[in-house]
Amino acid sequence: MMAAVRADLSKRLVPDELWELVAPPLPSFAARPQGGGTAPRDEREVFTAVAYILTSGCAWRYLPESFGVSPATAHRRFSV
Repeated sequence: MMAAVRADLSKRLVPDELWELVAPPLPSFAARPQGGGTAPRDEREVFTAVAYILTSGCAWRYLPESFGVSPATAHRRFSV
């Protein structure tokens, strides 16, 4: 159920046309040579969360859990 909500939210806030423009210049992340760490998040989910924060005026710490991305992850990716 939650995945369906995230997919719908992602499509509304970041339509396919916008994602096609935004995705190519986003930095890619390679696996860490020493291994470990957390699995990478879906790039579109992270971008959707950042777009929500920037357009709504919501504080990073109040990012709704329905985005499936932690506020720290969204902020870190925004800062890159």
